[in-house]
Amino acid sequence: MTDTTATTAAAPVTTDAVAAPALALQDLHASLTDPVLDAMNFLNEVVARFPDALSFAPGRPAEGTFETDDLARHLRSYTDHLEHTLGWPKDRVRTHLFQYGRTNGLIHELIARTLANDEHIHVAPEAIVVTTGCQEAMLLTLRALFAGPEDTLLVSSPCYVGVTGAARLLDIRTHPVPEGADGPDPDAFRDAARKVRAAGGRPRALYVVPDFANPSGTSMTVAARERLLRVAAEEDLLILEDDPYGFFVRAGSARPTLKSMDRARRVLHLGSFAKTALPGARVGYVVADQEVIGPGGRRSLLADELSKIKSMTTVNTSAVGQAVIGGLLIECGCRLREANAEAIASYGANLATLLGELERHFPEERRRELGVRWNEPAGGFFLVVDVPFVADTKALEHSARAFGVLWTPMSDFYADGGGDHRLRLSCSSLTPEEIVEGTRRLALFIESAAREAAGRD
Repeated sequence: MTDTTATTAAAPVTTDAVAAPALALQDLHASLTDPVLDAMNFLNEVVARFPDALSFAPGRPAEGTFETDDLARHLRSYTDHLEHTLGWPKDRVRTHLFQYGRTNGLIHELIARTLANDEHIHVAPEAIVVTTGCQEAMLLTLRALFAGPEDTLLVSSPCYVGVTGAARLLDIRTHPVPEGADGPDPDAFRDAARKVRAAGGRPRALYVVPDFANPSGTSMTVAARERLLRVAAEEDLLILEDDPYGFFVRAGSARPTLKSMDRARRVLHLGSFAKTALPGARVGYVVADQEVIGPGGRRSLLADELSKIKSMTTVNTSAVGQAVIGGLLIECGCRLREANAEAIASYGANLATLLGELERHFPEERRRELGVRWNEPAGGFFLVVDVPFVADTKALEHSARAFGVLWTPMSDFYADGGGDHRLRLSCSSLTPEEIVEGTRRLALFIESAAREAAGRD
């Protein structure tokens, strides 16, 4: 007999449901009340609120050379490499691009070749984990290395909020180490490690941006880099080297990365293609060639251990994003520094323009009178201006509303407090003409705020 019973969807159950009560912020993770986590959101918000303001706030690359057609070309270059250079059949290429891939990443061999060519960093491809931006590289590394509540991360002060924010999310203790005019001071890191140890803590690693640091723009000398490696060995520390700006030299020559100088596998090198290729791909990496000894004497690379953590977070990095970057690397012969020659010159010219305009608006006598000064980085995206008033978010909003110019308060970069009378300027995403006009507006704001502060005094 044929069943003629109609098949219908189950009727929804109606109840007098009571809405869940609002969540109490104090019942959520404590990091959500940390001002550091609000800093980037506020900057994004204030930029959106004042779209006509000229912005020295974001440390983003310029878009002048970006072309949407390039994306398709990079993808084709990568698939051609797989098919014609490596001899892969089309079915394998399709699976490679459309499916979940190797957790550690797909373009690790191309990255290893690029690091060897550009930075003289020679590591096996298996020592590289390809990540979803450098931020994930930081999270994976911190989660793996910091095992107990006594483990402490030493950081420069001021410090990039991405790493201090990640440490806060993971409940990792940080210990700020004041930065000098030439960047992180190795002896200060040594003293900090001993101080942490004397207080019952375990100084596990230190984080540095040796070239044109965000936010300060400072760079370590070669001698200081050598000294830092010795301090790390003496104090049994690992070094987390973050190097997004090393290509962009304005004056002098490029300095060697810490990883290229590392002979004892003390350095984990964190990298990104956001500044040197294209940020939208969201592809970063970490070089983790340290050996790990497990139960029964089993040996592995730290990269393999990081892969375990990645498998429980992002699972793997976008195959399409990796393919775009992979194609770009193939097109430039895995020599990204040479491919960035135009960008290096452009960023150097922008920084020179900004420095020149600051000098024009604030000649030496006027600087002394107002109490204004700034540093002169040899490259990168950033410099810092010291001002005679509190450069906080309230001052930033006034600057945007009344003078049409945005910048970044430095106080967000000091984990131990400080930086209240300092502001960061980034010139990477502006044209020279915008820098000239933006500096004019900034000078008017600084003059006005300085007069107001003097009046209150």
